[in-house]
Amino acid sequence: MDAPDLTGLTAAEIVSRVRDGRSSAVDVARAHLARIAEHDPEVGAFAEHDPTRVLAEAGGVDSRPDRFALPLAGVPVAVPDDVDVAGYPTRHGSAATPADPARRDDELVKRLRAAGAVVMGKVRIPELSVWAFAQATQASPRNPLDLSLDPGGSGAAAAVAARMAVLALATDGGGAARVPAAYCGLVGLKPGPHVVPLPRGADEHWCGLGATGPIARTAEDAALLLGVLAADPVDLDLPGPRRIALSLRTPWPARALHPDHRAAAIGAAARLRAGPGGALVTFADPPYPRTLARQWMRRWQAGVAQDAEALDLDVTAAERCTATVVRKGRRIQRFAPPRPDAATAWRDRVLAWMDDGGYDVLLGPATAQPPLRAGAMLGHGYTSSLLTAARRLPCTPAWNLAGLPAVVAPVLIGDRPVGVQLVGRPGAEAALLAAAARLERRVVPVASAAAPRVYA
Repeated sequence: MDAPDLTGLTAAEIVSRVRDGRSSAVDVARAHLARIAEHDPEVGAFAEHDPTRVLAEAGGVDSRPDRFALPLAGVPVAVPDDVDVAGYPTRHGSAATPADPARRDDELVKRLRAAGAVVMGKVRIPELSVWAFAQATQASPRNPLDLSLDPGGSGAAAAVAARMAVLALATDGGGAARVPAAYCGLVGLKPGPHVVPLPRGADEHWCGLGATGPIARTAEDAALLLGVLAADPVDLDLPGPRRIALSLRTPWPARALHPDHRAAAIGAAARLRAGPGGALVTFADPPYPRTLARQWMRRWQAGVAQDAEALDLDVTAAERCTATVVRKGRRIQRFAPPRPDAATAWRDRVLAWMDDGGYDVLLGPATAQPPLRAGAMLGHGYTSSLLTAARRLPCTPAWNLAGLPAVVAPVLIGDRPVGVQLVGRPGAEAALLAAAARLERRVVPVASAAAPRVYA
């Protein structure tokens, strides 16, 4: 029997092979390193990457006496540039930050290594994670599904979609795990507050908006990573949602939904409704307040300013759009800091709406429009960038403000994966991933949908 392509396996399949000795962690790492060497010059997902260190780490996994019990035994994982990995610099996507290597692993990375994962390197993010598309003049990643497109600004999603890593971490303050997952045909989860630690042990990030979550090719793999990050295994053997609210309305005004994105949400609802035990689906729109966009933006701007202060960022050396956000955020902090009551009021309002309708899950599009052309926003100013983000990506930030868990999963429309978003009640992370897994079984495996066409 021919040996399998180790870069085409799921995390669960790699764990099984490494645990029972059919493959070694070094074999898996070498296969992914070869993939990086061949394709990352075009994709540009990795900011920092050291094959010698990767192989040494994989060898350490193979020599562990507890290898048979490791939940991520030998699984290659990509870590974003805002999470510390010892020996690599943490640049936060910015040339204005120090290039000194981190002296120790972040708690998130410690959990990955303890579980047997192999860190493949640091992947690119937009500067300070301000935008969900490439803004920096330095190298930026491209979308492996189509190299002419942006991957939502995320090297993490690009690395997983191009099979250069199996799993990735992502920090999400307005969609940085979910938008790239939607654009790259992947599963991306934003957990609720305090489910997964934030980088550097922070109690909160971006005035309460921030969360850390997994990006993966399947819901099962996302659940595997979530269980490690949260130090609490996730069981996907759950019943599907009983009642789903399907909404095609975006939380704030946006460009009209692209027909494929509308079709993906409607198709996902039909698939979750079909078959024994299927959900009851009702068209229903959440009671979005008119001030929702402004409430999120104030926290976003103030949060970016806090990051700049914590990093002692030289704003004059930062990207022009980043510097503008920092200046606006500093004014907000000085004159009218965001108050928690607005976010709490929105959370209470949407949960009361879910209670009144008996809804378990809100289902809708993950983005309003397809990905931007790669490099389309380079050199654009703050206003142009903000309008582009607001019109194209209005579906995700509301759930950071509410602090509710949300998952994005792909649905095939023709030959193109289009992301849909499922939002749940507090503590519903496992149920949302179980619903995403039902979509996979009723459509096609996400791994197939996410296989990069340019490398077929």
